[in-house]
Amino acid sequence: MKKNKLVKDIFGNCDIHPELMSRRDALKYLSLSPVAASVIASATITSSDLEAADVKGKIVIVGGGSGAIMALSRLYRAIKNPDITIIAPNDVHLYQPGQVFVGAGVMQMEDILLNNNDYINSGEVTWIKDEVAHFDADNNNVTTRKGEKVSYDYLVVATGVQYNYEQIKGLTKEDIGTNGIASVYLSDLEKGTSKGATDTWQWFKDLKKAASKDEKQKVIFTHPNTAIKCGGGPQKMLLLAADYLKQDGLSADFTFVASLKELFFLPKIDAALHKAQERYGFIENKLQHHLESIDVKNKKAIFTHAWVESVYDKDFDVTENLSRSERIELDYDFIHITPPMSPVKALIESKLLGDTGWLDVDKYTLQHKKYKNVFGIGDTCGIPMGKTGGSARHHGPVLTQNLIDVMQGKEPSEKFDGYTVCPIKTQYGKIMMTEFNYEGPSTTLPLNFEEPRWMWWAFDLYMLKPMYQYLMLTGRF
Repeated sequence: MKKNKLVKDIFGNCDIHPELMSRRDALKYLSLSPVAASVIASATITSSDLEAADVKGKIVIVGGGSGAIMALSRLYRAIKNPDITIIAPNDVHLYQPGQVFVGAGVMQMEDILLNNNDYINSGEVTWIKDEVAHFDADNNNVTTRKGEKVSYDYLVVATGVQYNYEQIKGLTKEDIGTNGIASVYLSDLEKGTSKGATDTWQWFKDLKKAASKDEKQKVIFTHPNTAIKCGGGPQKMLLLAADYLKQDGLSADFTFVASLKELFFLPKIDAALHKAQERYGFIENKLQHHLESIDVKNKKAIFTHAWVESVYDKDFDVTENLSRSERIELDYDFIHITPPMSPVKALIESKLLGDTGWLDVDKYTLQHKKYKNVFGIGDTCGIPMGKTGGSARHHGPVLTQNLIDVMQGKEPSEKFDGYTVCPIKTQYGKIMMTEFNYEGPSTTLPLNFEEPRWMWWAFDLYMLKPMYQYLMLTGRF
């Protein structure tokens, strides 16, 4: 891929949103940014720069999202005469990092739609346009919804997450976009749609209209008690909605209700998020609360507040930690829901999950702990960190090398360090680029990672999609 194409698309994004960045500003950013320089340099890499491994075996990749396509592209380029089958139902590829931008009115739906046909060469790999309904790891095969049994020598699981709205009693997917309910996550990856994102943008506008009247609006943002993709996602929506009101001198009674013990597990980021909230002055946090049910008609959300309380028994001179819980009912005018998330149904019903409830892979090698010919990539992996697109990018080279190692009869040689990145949008025009790994903060640049910066907003809005489209999905970065 020519680097000119990458730069052209960056400028094209500027033309779509000239109010946020001009071509002149973009050129200045591209000239000065070390990140931009590295990305553009990567665009010049071609398959001829790599020596392909001469290994044999049928590889089956399950999934049609970013992890699956990155794995496909890398393995296809890394193996001489590869035998690869991908099982993915979707022609349309949804650029999921853009859903928040659509929900905040910065991008349009058409801005985040790509085409898997640009990345899956059906003349050179086998593309089964279906979804896996059953994994049989003991016998090295999978079965699709249509009943086709597909055998493999090596399996790459890249099935992402499943959104479980039905686990919230009283709520259905059909309720999203009605009665003051939004959820930017709601999407259909098979059809390539994101109803939740477009509904959320309308929700933003409805909220502003209501806030312009005299009565204070009660607005709730939730965070479930499950692992989620991009752990900072719910707070992005909270802070962008707050800023959307603040721009017109408006406010509302915002409540962030989360199962978390703190806003973020890293103390510096936790403190920075509290500081970001203070900018608005109308955000209250209720932590260790889990959304159990919702009364859609009457606009009531019911939470379980669970905590551990230390109780001293003076008679026995001991302190006991006792589990406590209570039921909390909150009224709302508007509510943004982050649903509970899990692996897809076929994985849940398989033998591939571990104690975490996710794909049971080694956190360093991404190899399955029991089935050594199975690897994982992306959100479905049951590792301490990594449910972000940035993590999946770092999974890619590790998975590729380790799978080739196993095909050569060797032990996996590459290690994933836990790299995770979450660009938390603290306001329109500023992002806190939180980067960390298993050891703690892991920044790309020598900057205070807890400081929200316009530079990261520009990178996320203008550079990340072309980078994703031309480099990440093609296995070049």
